Amino acid sequence: MKIGFIGVGAMAQAIIQGLLRAKFVPAENILVHSAHKENYENYAAQYGLTAKATNQALAADSDLVVLAVVPAVAGDVLGEVRDQLTTEKTLISIVSGVSLSRLEELTDYNLAILRSLPNINSEFGQGMTAVAANENLTGDKKKTALALFAATGEVSELPEDQFAIFSAISGSAVAYVDFFIDALSRAGVKYGFSKETATKVAAQTTLGSAQSLLASGQTPAELIDKVCSPGGDTIAGILAMEQAGFLNSVVKGIDATIDKSTGNAK
Repeated sequence: MKIGFIGVGAMAQAIIQGLLRAKFVPAENILVHSAHKENYENYAAQYGLTAKATNQALAADSDLVVLAVVPAVAGDVLGEVRDQLTTEKTLISIVSGVSLSRLEELTDYNLAILRSLPNINSEFGQGMTAVAANENLTGDKKKTALALFAATGEVSELPEDQFAIFSAISGSAVAYVDFFIDALSRAGVKYGFSKETATKVAAQTTLGSAQSLLASGQTPAELIDKVCSPGGDTIAGILAMEQAGFLNSVVKGIDATIDKSTGNAK
């Protein structure tokens, strides 16, 4: 099986690195092309991938074609490769804001298509990807397409009208979680830790907390209650954060992200 990436920006590279780590396919079976020759050729050479001279050549030689370009050029790129996207192939889009119906309109209504929203953590096998398939993507084709993202983390099938919400609490939230970790580490520096030590402690604690939450099957509130002993330090900190508007600021951040994504930003 050969997987072709049209576009090798940050998100495409994160997926490719995740696939390489998982040994999902041999490196040479990952084909790449982008608008900037020096970028995709150097990247391919560095990791043993196969560079293709044109989008058409890449699409013709790939079983799975991953569209990883900015939304503004998605239509033009699909126009270039439309003839190469035969019904034996699967198109996977990671382009935000381009619906399945629009992808079908730009290609072929008989083409198997998977729309996806991965996040940058895919590079380390810790990704979270939302997917929606059109009616042509079924059976083994669908299993293969989903397996690509399962190799880089977790996968959730969602209706398209929930993609903006998912993007806010998964895609954009990677930055928000890093923002929180940075805030914790800066607090550690305030009290005498080096930034390196404080960041390591904060990041590992965040990772451990997330893994424990998923493994426990409990709600975040239940685990918070376990740590907050009566009259203790932790509940004092929780209350101080809430008085400062922690919950409200997080919700407002998600609101702003969704509004921007859906074109409702003021």
